[in-house]
Amino acid sequence: MAPLGGTAVQDHVALAEIELCGELIIAASAAEDRLSLESIDEVLRVAEERKPADRPRGRDRL
Repeated sequence: MAPLGGTAVQDHVALAEIELCGELIIAASAAEDRLSLESIDEVLRVAEERKPADRPRGRDRL
């Protein structure tokens, strides 16, 4: 049962993840081809570089 009194609980991590997912969906819909891992990292603002050994085999693109 929801608490009475209108108190809203916000999960800032979940809200940030939802925002990033939205940005990724927008980028994917605007792309002519599938997004590369590098493009996804750019959209999600991933700071560290991926090493070739870090990539799952057979999953170069989403």
